[in-house]
Amino acid sequence: MDFVDRTVRDIRKLKIQGAFRIALAAIKAWGTAKDKRKAERKLSASRPTEPMLRNSLKYLRKYRNTEELITKLKLDQERIIQYALQKVPQKGIVYTHCHSSTVNEILKRAKQKRKNFLVNVTETRPFYQGRITTKELAKAKIPVILFVDSAARLAMKKADVMFIGADAITSEGIVINKIGSELMADVANNYEIPIYVCTHSWKFDPKTVFGFEEKIEKRATKEIWKRPPRGVHVSNYAFEKVDPNKITAIISELGVFKPEAFVGEVRKKYKWMFE
Repeated sequence: MDFVDRTVRDIRKLKIQGAFRIALAAIKAWGTAKDKRKAERKLSASRPTEPMLRNSLKYLRKYRNTEELITKLKLDQERIIQYALQKVPQKGIVYTHCHSSTVNEILKRAKQKRKNFLVNVTETRPFYQGRITTKELAKAKIPVILFVDSAARLAMKKADVMFIGADAITSEGIVINKIGSELMADVANNYEIPIYVCTHSWKFDPKTVFGFEEKIEKRATKEIWKRPPRGVHVSNYAFEKVDPNKITAIISELGVFKPEAFVGEVRKKYKWMFE
């Protein structure tokens, strides 16, 4: 098994997760491949709901410089962190769902800047990515509390802000993120808690401009229940759509924008996406 195939396997088995980390892994794998077209096809197919992966590979097809792209993405990540730091409350409560490497980096940097805050996290069934978030934050000595998903109201009731990542963003400004994200957004809206989506702008899917629907990944039902009784059907959608009207702003390397304004900024900045 070559490096491309190993990377595809690790992405599919969730050994590599988080859209930013998946994109970086794919860029490195593409760089080692002799057959670039074949590598691009394999890597693109590894996750259906990953525009950042596809956009990164499209960029490489056009410009072919892996090191330059990795440097750019890391600098962009730093810009996102700097913008989002202003939204982390001093002596407040941050709520987050699932695991976002970008959100975690923002919170770690806020801790380094001597901000004192508590983080409430929901566990995120069925793979408990919320536990990954809590482990990373605890290691950084950030106070953190893990809640079961059905205790989202308690986790959010006294929160000052909600941070989530994104796996995809459509031309309508719809954010697609881990299942449960819109449910959590509903709770946040009920308590008038601002919701910030912290993400790289390459999560935008340019195909949606032309009427294509962003595919929502549906995973194996055995992840929920290995042997359900006869007649029981199990739903295991990995992601869901979040209505842009429920989102305060999207924080990306381009700045802090309402979802509809964010889409316009992406179209101005990255024209090659639409070629």
